Amino acid sequence: MKKALITGVNGQDGSFLSDFLLEKGYEVHGIIRRSSSFNTSRIEHLYIEELKSSENFYIHYGDMTDTSNIIRLISEIKPDEIYNLAAMSHVKVSFETPEYTADVDGIGTLRILEAVRILGLEKKTRIYQASTSELYGKVQEVPQKETTPFYPRSPYGVAKLYGYWITKNYRESYDMFAVNGILFNHESERRGETFVTRKITMAVARIAGGKQDKILLGNLDAKRDWGYAKDYVECMWLILQHDTPEDFVIATGEMHTVREFATLAFKHAGIEVEWQGEGVEEKGINAKTGEVVVEVNPEYFRLSEVEQLLGDPSKAKKLLGWNPTSTSFEELVEIMVTHDCNLVNGEKSAITE
Repeated sequence: MKKALITGVNGQDGSFLSDFLLEKGYEVHGIIRRSSSFNTSRIEHLYIEELKSSENFYIHYGDMTDTSNIIRLISEIKPDEIYNLAAMSHVKVSFETPEYTADVDGIGTLRILEAVRILGLEKKTRIYQASTSELYGKVQEVPQKETTPFYPRSPYGVAKLYGYWITKNYRESYDMFAVNGILFNHESERRGETFVTRKITMAVARIAGGKQDKILLGNLDAKRDWGYAKDYVECMWLILQHDTPEDFVIATGEMHTVREFATLAFKHAGIEVEWQGEGVEEKGINAKTGEVVVEVNPEYFRLSEVEQLLGDPSKAKKLLGWNPTSTSFEELVEIMVTHDCNLVNGEKSAITE
């Protein structure tokens, strides 16, 4: 039985990846930070299953800033695969906590790689580093592929750039199977509510349920390549099963604006939105009632905006046989809105389904 270690296991990707690997017959070990409040809602269903029958899912307390902790855990578990998903991943917050972001997202990656090296596990343990489309930032070509030059535009992007290059460096210096998956925006019903897509779908659910009047958004013209996180974790796994260690772009190859996402989300909740005005004066109007349901708030604009991100998944499709659009953009939005409408109406959450 293969053993996998997942950092950030209680995040969106970590929870989906745990589900996926357990179905593949893995023994899964996850690292979470100790907290005085419950922060394990996305993996609660795995605890329940473990208490009933499964012995293949284990949680460990740890932190990406704690070198001795990381070395001890890897030494005890001796994983066949490590998926480094832990990160301070909110772009706007990274401007407020740049040093912490660098420590976790950049040096944290080094700690994982160095632990595997000093423990002599270079030939046993394969390492997946969760890289990001934010590396491209001020894009140098469209679409972005594995050979596109990087130009990060946030402390988060810069920290992740170090993580990318140190992974590549250890692969080439120590002959380690260490790879980067450059993930473009991937969303789901398990996405944190501070991220724009989930912020939209939660607000739409509340507006449709009469519990909120409107939503405030930033740059409606920002374009992103949005995919379904549940599909993307399969590609993470495929990258580590590949014969040779290589870096891959994980994306859909399609791009949509924030405005498009919001329009579709409202539509799935039965609300047709008409857009009026331009720039900070633009508003989304409920076509039936005439009420304003979307307004622009300049406070949500980035300090250095990334206008568009569009990935080219050709390499992953060709070499890994991965289908980036098994869940369409429309289906993704519908999944999220349906989940959040159920949540707002007090019905059973589908977060673990």
